[in-house]
This record gives sequence, structure tokens and C-alpha cells, in this order.
Amino acid sequence: MQPSVPRGVAIGALALLAVLLLATAGYVWIEGWSWYDAFYMTILTVSTTGGGEPRPLSPAGRLLTIAVIIVGFGVLTYTLLSALAYILEGKFGEAVGAQRMRRAVARMRDHFVLCGYGRVGGEIAHAFSREHMPFVIVDIKESSLARAAADGYAVVNGNAADAPVLREAGIEHARGLVTAVDDDAVNVYVTLSARTLQPNLFIVARANHPDAEAKLRLAGANRIISPYTIGGRRMASLAMRPTSVEFVDTVLSAGTSELLLEDIKIPSGSRWVGQALRELAADNEAIVLALKRANAMHFRPSVETRLEAGDELVAAGPRDAIRALEQRL
Repeated sequence: MQPSVPRGVAIGALALLAVLLLATAGYVWIEGWSWYDAFYMTILTVSTTGGGEPRPLSPAGRLLTIAVIIVGFGVLTYTLLSALAYILEGKFGEAVGAQRMRRAVARMRDHFVLCGYGRVGGEIAHAFSREHMPFVIVDIKESSLARAAADGYAVVNGNAADAPVLREAGIEHARGLVTAVDDDAVNVYVTLSARTLQPNLFIVARANHPDAEAKLRLAGANRIISPYTIGGRRMASLAMRPTSVEFVDTVLSAGTSELLLEDIKIPSGSRWVGQALRELAADNEAIVLALKRANAMHFRPSVETRLEAGDELVAAGPRDAIRALEQRL
């Protein structure tokens, strides 16, 4: 959202401009001066600096000068005091910071738009941050935005269901959108708006109630997550298979440099299209665990598998090996 000019400053500036225009026109009409001389006289009068009239004033001109001094100097004082109060209260710094934030968001490319900075949104933001993934947070609550800004994240103030707000967050250049608001209706509207603005956007939506999943899917969400369902399954898995779950957590954790699990997509036009999987992974410590093609998941694909445009590989290995594999693409 654009920072608004303080009401007092705006009123004072408009009133001062009106005084300057009316006084200048008055000198032109009463004294018959040129517009330049009339404006010069007006500035001297309003600022009370003096300096001499361009020409001798008539009695009517002196009355106009008295009125300009009284009204103009009062308006000028009011405007300056309003601007000074605005600066001293720290609002000027906030406006400058907001402008800097908007410029930073406008430069983002291939980033994520995260809608909602509550408990779930906060965890998502921390995960993005650990992975050094660029993202911007959209929220309508001032308290949530203040916490996000204090954590060092880029923020956009507004309702994420509104198209102008999503555009301000750079939705046209985003890699994906995650809507994690605790209101299912809001998540549905956000998904609809994002899908309309970016038909190819990858959208992950939060579902707080079971009946919201079908609505989110119809709205265009690619993936739907219920924190309560996921939490229940995870607790059950930890109870039954604690070591396996610990291993998966280690692989998925962005904080470990020993092992990393990553998605790698074969772009269209890549020189690897038509090549065997063994050639892509040659001399690399990364292991291709799965290949997703046409919504079908193939686990441990054969090294002779020919790659196709749009294939998604799930690879595990040391961070350097994963990054080297990405570089090849």
C-alpha cells in the first residue's frame, strides 16, 4: 500500500498553494504588475523576509499585503509545524522504509508470495529463510506485519485476496504462492485471485476444515495442506517409526549440509531432453530417488530412462552435489 501524506501536512500545503495563487493574481489585478513581479511580492510577503516592493503599492495593494501577511504566514507556520511533527514522530522514517520495501519487492523474481504471518505462516517463513529462498509476506494485520518486518522479511500490507495487493507483491514474477491464513474463505479467495492473475502459478493452500479442501481444489490450488491432519499423521508416525521419521527430518532439514532432498525440473528446450538419466547423474554423488512424469511417480527410475521436458526429479545427496546437479540443467 502507498504511504499516505499526513492530513495536516496535505491541508496546509494545499492552503499555502491557494494563498500563493490568489495573492499573486491579486497583485496582478490590483497593481497591474507582471506575474513574475506579483509572485515575487507574494513570496516576500508570506515569508515576512521583506526586501522591498518591485513598485510602490496603492492603498488597495497595501490592504492586500496585510491580508497576505496574516493569512499566508499563519498557513506557512501551520504547514511547517505539521511537517515537523510528522518527522519527529518517526512517521517520516516509516514512510521512507515502506518506500524502500516496495522497491525491494518490485525487484524480486522467482520468489514466493506468503499470505498470512500467523503461527503456520511464521514457520513457513522461517523455512524459506533457512533455505535462502526469496519471498514476500502479505498480511492485513498490523501486528503480524510488524513482527514480520522485525524478523527482517519483506512485507506488503493489504488483503491478499485483492488483485492490486498481489500485483504489489510481484505475483506476475513469482515462483509460487502459499496461502496460510486461518480462515478457509480467505484462502479460497486468495487462491482464486492468484490463479486468475497467474494461470501457471504453483499454489499451496491451507485447509482448516475438511470441507474446504474441495473448494480450494476448485479454486485452483495445486496442493492443499491441513495442519491438523499433517500433525496427527506425524505424531502417529513418530510413535510407530521414530528412527525413520528422524531420518526424513534430517534429509528435509535445510540446516544440515550433510544431506539434502531437492526437486529438480527438466525445463523445455534443455539439452538433457532425450538423454539418459545416467548421463545427467554421471560423476555426481546425488541419488535420484524418484521421477515424476505426467502426474505419475516412478521410484528409483532406471538409469537408462530417457528424460523428457517437464520431468521432475527427486534427488538426495550432499548440498554441493545437489547444487552441481542443478547447475547441469
